[in-house]
Amino acid sequence: MIKLVFCLRRLPHLSREEFQRYWRDTHGPLVRRHAKTLRIRRYTQVHTLDHPVNQALQSSRTSAEPYDGVAELWWDSLSEMASALSAADARRASEELLIDERRFIDHAQSALWIGEERNFVDEGQ
Repeated sequence: MIKLVFCLRRLPHLSREEFQRYWRDTHGPLVRRHAKTLRIRRYTQVHTLDHPVNQALQSSRTSAEPYDGVAELWWDSLSEMASALSAADARRASEELLIDERRFIDHAQSALWIGEERNFVDEGQ
C-alpha cells in the first residue's frame, strides 16, 4: 500500500481549536465524499493535543514546533493512485479539496510526501 502523509500547519489567523474543528467537521466529510472517486482506501486525521507532554517531548529533543495535525491517505499502489488522480472526475475532486484546504491549511509551512509503511510493532500479529 502507498500512503500520502500530510503534516499540517494552520493558517496564522486560526487557533489550533478552530483549525482542528474545521478540518474534522468540514474537510473530513469532504474527503469522505470524494474517496471513491479518488480511490482512497483509508483516510485518517491525527490531531495534535495541547498537552504538557508535547512540550516535554519537544524540549527533550530540541525539535521544531509541532504540526497542528497529520493527514494520512492510503491507496493500493502507486499506479492505482496515479491512475485515480489522472481521471477527469478525480481532478475535479482534487481541485475542490485543494480549494477547501486553502481555507485552513498554511501550505507553505506544511509538508507532504508519499511512502510505504513498514510496521515493526503490531499487537494484532
